[in-house]
Amino acid sequence: MSIDLTSRSALAAVANPGRYGRKDGPAGVTITERVDVGLATVMARRGQATALRDVVPSAYGVALPDTSRHVAGPAAGFIGTGPEQWLAVSERLPNGELAEDLSAKLKGLASIADQSDGRAVIRIAGPRARDALAKGLPIDLDPSVFTPGSAATSVISLMGVTLWQVDDAPTYDVAVFRSIAGSFWKWLTDSAAEFGVTVEAAAEPPDGHTD
Repeated sequence: MSIDLTSRSALAAVANPGRYGRKDGPAGVTITERVDVGLATVMARRGQATALRDVVPSAYGVALPDTSRHVAGPAAGFIGTGPEQWLAVSERLPNGELAEDLSAKLKGLASIADQSDGRAVIRIAGPRARDALAKGLPIDLDPSVFTPGSAATSVISLMGVTLWQVDDAPTYDVAVFRSIAGSFWKWLTDSAAEFGVTVEAAAEPPDGHTD
């Protein structure tokens, strides 16, 4: 008996394109699953934090953030998630390619763990995106304090997430563990229903894109 080992999106069964919730007027929230995004955790090895910070700018064109911020480079971005710990995100190096690239360029300086298959990334945008997220997120998303580049490792409706703001639309990307991705999707669509929700087809990055 043959076994199908084809890779599937964590949200393949639920992220169906269409309009949901309130039907009148423009949708206040747009939701898109981001597929083929590379994710990896980066942890400085003992005694190597300074050397790691010196190497990353030349390797990836961006300095590692000191706080819970998202900084984007040409090939990868980094989000501060804890003391000398980061979540690396890349469209140019999808899936396991990012962890392989980090392991080669940061050899001996950092411990790398691929997270691409373990998490789903969902893009949440639109004029009511902030209101939908605020129903379950215990941090202040007011634009006076949470702006493009701001990031947080927190919980949404008791589900662990890493969230970062992409632009002023506002647009947010949320990384959630694959095992609870379906539950998070249901919470999100229910939360945004009163504003009208458009679910767009999963956005596969084009050739030659950047993070």
